[in-house]
Amino acid sequence: MAPRRSKSSKNPPIFSHEFLIQNHADIVSCVAMVFVIGLMFQATSPVASMFVAMQHNVSMNDSAGEEITMYTCGRKDVFSVFFYFLICIVIHAVIQEYILDKMNRKMHLSKVKHSKFNESGQLVVFYMASVLWGADIIMREGYVTGISQLWEGYPQDHATLPFIVKFFFIIQIAYWLHCFPELYFQKVKKEEMLGRVQYITLYLVFIVAAYVLNFSRVALCMLVLHYLVEFVFHAARLSYFSEKGDMASHTFMAFNILFVLVRLGTITLAVLTFWYGLEQTSQANVDTSTGNYNTQIVRINCLAAVCLMQAWLMWNFITFQLRKLRERSGVAKKPRSPSKKKLAKALPSGDEDYNSLPEVDQNSATENGMVRTRSKAKKGH
Repeated sequence: MAPRRSKSSKNPPIFSHEFLIQNHADIVSCVAMVFVIGLMFQATSPVASMFVAMQHNVSMNDSAGEEITMYTCGRKDVFSVFFYFLICIVIHAVIQEYILDKMNRKMHLSKVKHSKFNESGQLVVFYMASVLWGADIIMREGYVTGISQLWEGYPQDHATLPFIVKFFFIIQIAYWLHCFPELYFQKVKKEEMLGRVQYITLYLVFIVAAYVLNFSRVALCMLVLHYLVEFVFHAARLSYFSEKGDMASHTFMAFNILFVLVRLGTITLAVLTFWYGLEQTSQANVDTSTGNYNTQIVRINCLAAVCLMQAWLMWNFITFQLRKLRERSGVAKKPRSPSKKKLAKALPSGDEDYNSLPEVDQNSATENGMVRTRSKAKKGH
């Protein structure tokens, strides 16, 4: 069941904005249950299975001669993405209700920190699950020991995916799609919305392109590397919001090192795959029937897109670090307020009266010019 949010004393009107925001998890879970229940009946099972099960399966024989089931990408994947899009919304609400909201009530964060804490909390869970899942696939497929598998056998071996790999990419697409309605459900402010929409859109463009063009192997390795760095960053931000200064500083330091290394590693994988590896089996035209997109134009565009993205991320990282250095140097060079002795020496004659005043009266006298007035009065006498 979806979490039941606390409701105010006055229930909002049905189908109003506030009603949808408060009850969106229950509404979405009911829609998802329709497809699950549809699997139980013979009449609706074929339609419901299009949403729940992975589509475009093909039977093949492995090296041992045993028949195995592999999957390709196709139009019917839209139905699977929609169903798991609903599941992502429900899981998002569960994490928010039973974990993040309870932590927020204990920490009493401001509105700005509250929004960032919720964002980092959700992304930490997703990045951690994706890194562990993706690393397990990489180890099973042997991409670490045989990096040439990222381009060898294209497109025959790349166009057909094991169930776990296809399911991984379907979940990735569904998760980033669900982030768009969550901007509305979480009442994200306009000043924060532009940045979130930007990175959500970039994730979708790169993941969908890699999935459709059958570059899933190299995309999987790049995603695991990138998600690992993002996990460290959001974990550090959660530590900062939780007022664990030492842990946050060490985690941010680890993020700074990993960020640079992962940018270099991603560019290296892109160059090896698109420039050297796939160039050996390049063809003149795209062949959609066999899923072969290994043409010079496609490879150069993919390589340029990856390199430009890494350069843009690195540029933002460098400018952020330089801005922090300037802020720290500005605080260090901030001029100190003049001491009381220097202030007393700078005053005209009559400073004996100034020094004889209490500390509070000295401040008042300095502001109102009482010392100067008294010294002039003495000279007049």
